[in-house]
Amino acid sequence: MNAALKPLALVVEDEADIVTLLKYNLEKEGFRVATATDGEEALLLAGEQTPHIVLLDWMLPLMSGLEVCRQLRRNAKTRDIPIIMLTARGEEGDRVRGLNSGADDYITKPFSPTELVARMRAVLRRASPGMTDETLQFADVTMDLAAHRVRRNGRDVHLGPTEFRLLRHFMQHPGRVFSREQLLDLVWGHDVYVEPRTVDVHIRRLRKAMNEETELDLIRTVRSAGYALDTKTV
Repeated sequence: MNAALKPLALVVEDEADIVTLLKYNLEKEGFRVATATDGEEALLLAGEQTPHIVLLDWMLPLMSGLEVCRQLRRNAKTRDIPIIMLTARGEEGDRVRGLNSGADDYITKPFSPTELVARMRAVLRRASPGMTDETLQFADVTMDLAAHRVRRNGRDVHLGPTEFRLLRHFMQHPGRVFSREQLLDLVWGHDVYVEPRTVDVHIRRLRKAMNEETELDLIRTVRSAGYALDTKTV
């Protein structure tokens, strides 16, 4: 996707490690990312850049996330921007306060980056249908992310959840070789312990589901390096 067409996410968070985690995962998922470390900077950036979505921490210096949310909603230029609150507060009353201040969704820390991205896409779909890139295409394979459906040569390909995530990752980065360790981090997540050889098992399942007898195997094994989605056979 052309960089200018990628949705812009404004991350408002004062904890550097969380900013780094969010920036890495959002850019990997096709977002542009702007960051602010306090409420005043967030309001300034939102007015200047008009992001497609705001990830807003509750506890901020100078001004609370709730107040930032209220001010964004009062401004005609920013009032329709989707906002997801990020907070360690998990009580129902706090969630209600966050939503009543104008937030579209609410996710508590610690959170799964995969779940957060899914929630962001859901909010963006509601706010701006067509903004998110819902279909991936490589060779004769089409992946519909919204319908969670894969087709090859016009036939349905039935995949388990892990194989679907693997294929989605490969289709978002065609031709690039990923080691087992990279795939574990990028597909399974940093906080999940899985043996590296588990990747091989799921690659075999993906190949079995994807390839009929006369079809090219699109998953290329690169000796001592890993796997790639590629039309090359060597």
